[in-house]
Amino acid sequence: MIVVDSNILAYLYLPGDRTAAAEALLEQNPEWAAPVLWRSEFRNILAGYMRRKTITLGQACSLQSEAESLLAGAEFEVDSSSVLELVRDSDCSAYDCEFIALAIKLNTKLVTMDKKLLREFPTRTVVLAAG
Repeated sequence: MIVVDSNILAYLYLPGDRTAAAEALLEQNPEWAAPVLWRSEFRNILAGYMRRKTITLGQACSLQSEAESLLAGAEFEVDSSSVLELVRDSDCSAYDCEFIALAIKLNTKLVTMDKKLLREFPTRTVVLAAG
């Protein structure tokens, strides 16, 4: 199992330069996990696409549903104290630290493209490989 941040999900479901890499990651590591926060972050990504008229409301709802199906049973609450300790010890947001806290909780890695997370938590993160 790996933890993925919301942008990795976006790369998987919203075609672009990194879609092939996200698809390859899913094929190689089909057990993805995320903190419950991912839902709000992914909805916000979809909202941006809707505002730019790139996708419709119906498409956004469908993509959210697909992503929720992918992560069914693999969404986790994280301990606030753990998140805040990570915030204290880094330059990362509490949102980002939720993903790190989950990776620690599950004793796995967070797959991300976030340069700050990669720099601040090099032992808990891996960059999404080129597809």
